[in-house]
Amino acid sequence: MEIRSLTRTEAERRGALLEVERYDVDIDLTGLADGPEVRCVSTVAFSCREPGAETFVDCAAEVRSATLNGTPLTPAGDGRIALPALAGHNVLRVESVQADTATGEGVHRAIDPADGEVYVWMSFEPDEARFVWACFDQPDLKAPHAFTVTAPPAWTVTSNSGDPRVEELESARRWTFPDTPPLSTYNTVVNAGPFHEIRREVDGHDLGIYARRSLAPILDRDADELFTLTGQGLAFFGEVFAMPFPQRKYDQVFVPEFGGAMENYGCVTWSDAFLRRATPTPAESELLAKVLLHEMAHMWFGNIVTMRWWDDLWLNEAFAEFACHWAAERATRYTDAWASHLAGGKLRAYLADQGPASHPIHQPIHDVAQAASIFDSITYPKGASVLQQLMTYVGEERFRAGMTAYFAHHAWGSATLQDLIDALSKASGRDLDTWRTAWLVTAGTDRFSLERDGDTVTLVAADTPRPQVLAVGAYSRNDDPNGRNNAPKGRDNGTNGEVLERRALVRVEVTQTRTPVIGLPTGADLDVLLINDEDLTFATTRPDPATRDAFFRAAAQLPTAISRGVATATVWDMLTNGEATAAEAGRCITAVLTAETSDAVIEPCLTLAANIAELWAPEGERAGLTAAVAEACRRLAADPGRRQVALRGLARTATKADDLAWLREQAGDDVDLLWRALVREAELGGDVSSESAVLLERDPDPDAWVRALTVRAALPDPAAKAEVWQKLAVDRAVPVNSVGQVAAAFWRPDQDALLTPYTQHYLDSIPHLHRGGMIPAMVFAGQLFPPHAIDPTYIEEAQKVSHEAAPVVRNTVLERSDTVRRMLRSRTRKG
Repeated sequence: MEIRSLTRTEAERRGALLEVERYDVDIDLTGLADGPEVRCVSTVAFSCREPGAETFVDCAAEVRSATLNGTPLTPAGDGRIALPALAGHNVLRVESVQADTATGEGVHRAIDPADGEVYVWMSFEPDEARFVWACFDQPDLKAPHAFTVTAPPAWTVTSNSGDPRVEELESARRWTFPDTPPLSTYNTVVNAGPFHEIRREVDGHDLGIYARRSLAPILDRDADELFTLTGQGLAFFGEVFAMPFPQRKYDQVFVPEFGGAMENYGCVTWSDAFLRRATPTPAESELLAKVLLHEMAHMWFGNIVTMRWWDDLWLNEAFAEFACHWAAERATRYTDAWASHLAGGKLRAYLADQGPASHPIHQPIHDVAQAASIFDSITYPKGASVLQQLMTYVGEERFRAGMTAYFAHHAWGSATLQDLIDALSKASGRDLDTWRTAWLVTAGTDRFSLERDGDTVTLVAADTPRPQVLAVGAYSRNDDPNGRNNAPKGRDNGTNGEVLERRALVRVEVTQTRTPVIGLPTGADLDVLLINDEDLTFATTRPDPATRDAFFRAAAQLPTAISRGVATATVWDMLTNGEATAAEAGRCITAVLTAETSDAVIEPCLTLAANIAELWAPEGERAGLTAAVAEACRRLAADPGRRQVALRGLARTATKADDLAWLREQAGDDVDLLWRALVREAELGGDVSSESAVLLERDPDPDAWVRALTVRAALPDPAAKAEVWQKLAVDRAVPVNSVGQVAAAFWRPDQDALLTPYTQHYLDSIPHLHRGGMIPAMVFAGQLFPPHAIDPTYIEEAQKVSHEAAPVVRNTVLERSDTVRRMLRSRTRKG
């Protein structure tokens, strides 16, 4: 059946008509032990403000029976059940079965290849609860939920509210959970399986972490870090929002075959890919912290206070993304969180915001299908950066006061953009209507440059700028290596002692196209004037033409991770807009990589340098740029603190026989590095099949078969390509969190003749990529898009085909195709 998407008009009508009193949901998971079926009985008590009116309830599972106030109902076959002649008070009861638990929405059954054990997770954003049980699946109809779950006797069940009552049945166990507070349907969850569980008391909270049993050693390894971060986050958010998390129990469940993480109230669900099988790198550890804090921030932004409709998705996602960086820097050891944000997500946002998929942070959303298309770089990293700018614009204390008032007034209800703006305006004493219009309902990115006339410096916007506060840093060269080099002791920052020293930092409030910069040092000895120093706003910048080349050379000599990151962002934006060659950008960023001193930034910087060499450089320059990155990796590997990251980078960029041999020698018994080396050797045509089979036997990771498939994906062999495409794109046998890894090995440069048939296969798949829900749609549409073996005509065809696809697929294809179009253009520009 064709499932209808809820429109805003329908949601507003239903929201005005109904008040949901409670859900009682009885879930039978016993059929999942050896089969596909979840059986549910959903009982909904609700009142109607217009007795005699009619509406509908959402249910996209197979309906076995449905009654309203005792009267039988007939499903419409479109994911809805009509509810005629409503009384003032109503009781709806729907029995349903969901059997598509392998590739369907809402609920998923995963089998651990290590031991055959079954694990079940549910995830409902944006409107996927209806695929499991009957409900009013829209965010503003919040209500308490009471879950009763019957599961196999060896399973543990988790849900939103803690301390369930557990009863032993003849061949099962029944878990009865207390009522949740009023929640939107998409904030609820049930997970189940024979989990390995660890619990700890931290500052009055009962914290639990769970994983499949085959990953118990990894969960044990990471437990201290997870509990420490959770305690730090709960304390920070409770203080800055003047509202402690109101539930004693807070669980985090790591599950297989899950994409990302989901902020279910009191019970966050994670992909267990975050439990790194190798020792985590600093960037991986920081990512774990930021995701943990992001999902925790949703307890306030999204769960306690919920957007009324999906046009305010940013009230959830942008705020959570902002808050996780804020909390990481203020409350944890990850004090370079904003620097890594700049080196990763913000660069993607700059690119997306200048392409065909750009959109305002806040925009009218017609239906939920459209809402699924805006879980993207505009809503997340751009939104987080805009909120950082808002906090700069009004001041942190006033920002906190506004947030405190907002949560106090709207707790357990729904809110809109205007509600937030009103709270912040009142707390700050600033009229934020102009700011709101410029930043939240207007798409696009400001661009700034500087004009110098003697000692007079003017900040110039390329177009009418948004109101904002930014900083300009003034730097001059310091050739004294004694005590001036900011590299930690024993670590060379790669600049041979030359470091630029900041002489002044001037904040500027921008209200018009031209703004004088007052307070900079006078004289001609300044080497760099850095626009958006400290990265306070979301705007691209340009050096003036006279100092352009010097700017590229000086980027690595700037003294902090943030200042180097701002310079890197400028170089990256010039590359993506055709104003710099891949050779120029690659040399600059490889130099920054060598000079970088921040553990949080080194890995994304290395990825960026390798991407430029592999994806942006002309064919004749690719080998040279790749070799330069490989050489930088060999130098970095001499530093014990950088060895792991550097060897991973070398595994991607090694081309010479001695590099590969040295990498193998350095890898030793490190299974992760050996897999990475095999992928590179396979790409270069090496016979690695038998070695891959031996390593697969050695590897204790239950998902090691994906690493072996990745090796086959890289082989320049027609049979291997056909096998991998079938498993990856047709059968969808690869866990969603590993699709990008396998796809990156599949689409290799210099394999165009082998890859050309699959470019057409991708086009043919576009109309069907939405199956499985929002996360698989985004992953498959984006990660399978070919970066090689295509031309600009292909880009046009992909965009044309995507116009008829689901919105989430269409926007993903538009964004990815624009990026690849820019790559193709860059490949024609010689360095």
